[in-house]
Amino acid sequence: MEMRELGRTGLRVTPIGLGLAALGRPAYITSGRGENLGAASDRSIEAMEARSHEVLDAAWSAGIRYLDAARSYGYAERFLASWLRARSIEPSEVTVGSKWGYRYVGAWRMDAPVHEVKDHSLAMLQAQLPESRELLGPWLRLYQVHSATLESGILADAAVLGELARLRADDGVVIGLSVSGPRQGDVVRAALEVRVDGVNPFGCVQATWNVLEPSAGPALAEAHAEGWGVIVKEALANGRVLEADDGLAPVAAAAERHGTTRDAISLAAVLAQPWAGVVLSGAATPDQLRSNATAVDVPLTAREAEALLALAEPADAYWATRSARAWA
Repeated sequence: MEMRELGRTGLRVTPIGLGLAALGRPAYITSGRGENLGAASDRSIEAMEARSHEVLDAAWSAGIRYLDAARSYGYAERFLASWLRARSIEPSEVTVGSKWGYRYVGAWRMDAPVHEVKDHSLAMLQAQLPESRELLGPWLRLYQVHSATLESGILADAAVLGELARLRADDGVVIGLSVSGPRQGDVVRAALEVRVDGVNPFGCVQATWNVLEPSAGPALAEAHAEGWGVIVKEALANGRVLEADDGLAPVAAAAERHGTTRDAISLAAVLAQPWAGVVLSGAATPDQLRSNATAVDVPLTAREAEALLALAEPADAYWATRSARAWA
């Protein structure tokens, strides 16, 4: 898989990366976890670490060189760190990103009433960065605010922004933010305007974009034009584009036309966007990862990708549906 520059960050990445949201904790909102991972009794910490290593091995074999975790993804950072060390991967061989701003509180329970808690305070940043660094050490190159919103106030918090600017200037860490929700575009545009002593500390954005929810596209194009790296998550809409739904017939038709799978078409639709730097696979099995990775070889044209956007839902409706998904 080809290597490319992630905007003007100086980071080297591959068009497809691996996100560990579905691998670091027993429960998540992606479809089909029972089929992919087995019953709750099969999802011990040890079993999930072994599964993570299997998927990471498949990603490495496929040529994937961007790996994405977060403090709130259960033990994702720990699993990734143990794999990097076990496989003797040099920091120069891979780009690793993680996120701060949510804490995992699910206690490794499938039925936890709350799985993660949001906190964008300076105290949270100062607590979580050392935790990430203790595990990921020299591999950690990109540190992102997890799900920044206008409501959390982080884009106007002088203390937090000052510390992020210091990390960028003094420690050489690329600073980014991830966004979620129907106002993703507004958050991206607000972040583009942030300045600390005349300099924007951010250089990368991670956003949801898929054929059902492409509303952030124009803002992501603006970020790309400013030299930011753009990472796309949830390209499969947490598994929705793989479900047997007559409304998704255009995805199935495109897959048949290209002799490939729905997941590969959906990721290829992201790769067809000129602003997209990396699209994340959220695979929970090696077979899923290998199928996702074939997206780089799908010759989906920009016109075909545009036609798929006829499937788009109103952003508010999409995010309401996502919020209602059960952790399983």
